[in-house]
Amino acid sequence: MMNPTLKREILAEFLGTFILLALGAGVVAQVVLSSNANGSYISINIAWGIAVTMGVYVAGGVSGAHLNPAVTLALAVRRGFPWSKVIPFSLAQVAGAFAASALVFAVYSEAFDAFDSGARMVTGAKATAGIFATYPQPFLSTLGGLLDQITGTAVLLLVILAITDSRNNAPTSNLAPLMIGLLVVAIGMCFGFNAGYAINPARDLGPRLFTLVGGWGTEVFRAGNYWFWVPVVGPLIGGVVGAFIYDFMVGNHFPADEQADA
Repeated sequence: MMNPTLKREILAEFLGTFILLALGAGVVAQVVLSSNANGSYISINIAWGIAVTMGVYVAGGVSGAHLNPAVTLALAVRRGFPWSKVIPFSLAQVAGAFAASALVFAVYSEAFDAFDSGARMVTGAKATAGIFATYPQPFLSTLGGLLDQITGTAVLLLVILAITDSRNNAPTSNLAPLMIGLLVVAIGMCFGFNAGYAINPARDLGPRLFTLVGGWGTEVFRAGNYWFWVPVVGPLIGGVVGAFIYDFMVGNHFPADEQADA
């Protein structure tokens, strides 16, 4: 039988990630299916940031609202988060993202049919797979994409650790989700061009698995020279790198009494 505390945390991670992806995939669906008549790249950036904020508010008091396996892994490596919870949290996050994608597709099913006449495309003028998962620009190499994902996620974790570090110039706890959401907006505006700034394995893999069974087929894993692994592996590396950088350059240099209180 599952530990009751872990069960509550897993449910919170599922629901928080569900809200994150429902709003995130929802805004991309609205922009793409309306052919940019109801939104733009800027609205996508802003809505994803708000989605992160809302997801953190939903789950934060129960699980800490990781909502991202890269966050969970980095906290296990650098903040003593129990290793036994890494896989359960990550699975809950992927499942929440999958379920949210299914909901967005159901809500917009008639708009999908009007847009592509039922022909679910991964690439081309009527491509809709990118509503759910990320795909690289034609010019982007696999190595370039890996660097892109490592960089974006390293920035994400570095700043999250700064925002949540009580020894630093941290906001009050009820403002931290808003600051993290603004951080995601900034990353999207600065590092979104190459491949859509997944910076979260669950945010990409869960929706990609939905598209696999939802009508787009195995091309969602073959596209972009088998791109699918890059937004999974890159963020996992980048999150740990960002945590190490924060600790090496800031976190390890507070006075001893503050270190003891951390």
